[in-house]
Amino acid sequence: MKDEIKRYPFKAGLPVEFEIVQLKNLYTTSKKMLIVPHRTNFYHIFWFKSGGNTHLIDFEPVKTSPNTVLFLSKHKIHSFDESTNLDGLVILFTDDFFSKTKEQARYLQSTMLFNDLKSISKIRIQDNIKTFTDIVELMERELLQPADTFQPDLLRNLLYNFLLLSDRERSSMGFSEPKKNADLDYVIRFKDILEENYMKRKQVSSFAIEMYITDKRLNRATSKILGKSPKQLIDERVMLEAKRLLAYTNESVKEISYRLGFEELTNFIKYFRKHDTRTPVEFRKSFTIE
Repeated sequence: MKDEIKRYPFKAGLPVEFEIVQLKNLYTTSKKMLIVPHRTNFYHIFWFKSGGNTHLIDFEPVKTSPNTVLFLSKHKIHSFDESTNLDGLVILFTDDFFSKTKEQARYLQSTMLFNDLKSISKIRIQDNIKTFTDIVELMERELLQPADTFQPDLLRNLLYNFLLLSDRERSSMGFSEPKKNADLDYVIRFKDILEENYMKRKQVSSFAIEMYITDKRLNRATSKILGKSPKQLIDERVMLEAKRLLAYTNESVKEISYRLGFEELTNFIKYFRKHDTRTPVEFRKSFTIE
């Protein structure tokens, strides 16, 4: 284990914060990095064209098969398995690249491709392989062109089309999409504020006040969209980070407790056990990270 979970920024020096990398090349150059749990500040779209892989994403093993497309939002902690027969690609991009308008930012914040809090989003593409392939080839061709003022918009529009097509595929697979209304807006806003403040604030009222709504209104929104109360979402986020730190770092339980905003170690232990049944030490012992 290490003192900190490895965090990787987007590659420096590119004309735009957008890149397409072949998985075989990625494994050749960065396998040791990929098979260790790590997090990034950018988005991933993995297209596994052949071969199988089990991608571990925040303790959830996600199995992939040929022509699976997996969508991974920023800050998720993930790792590849030891597979060497992967064929496919990964599309990498940042918020700054995609979200140049309020509409683009809202789409990225609301699409269930990156924001499904119930599961990790993935689709299987079969009937539309050619369409997906054509879009990727257009993006790759554009990346080979000399950078100019038109290139970012061209790449952004092609990526947007890829995501919209993926949304359609996801819908055809029977996944329900939340209605775009005030409830969804509140959930998106709550999710963003929670991500920034879960270590310092755990009272629903403090989030509701910042959003200029009542606790009851926030509860109604999260219940309709996610089937969970705001308190459940706060607890889930705190527990996720606690498990990340216990599994992937050598920080003491006391240090983790303090980092997560608990003034007393005993309160953290009781909190953890309430939501997991195990103590933090028992949970840590269930993981062996080289």
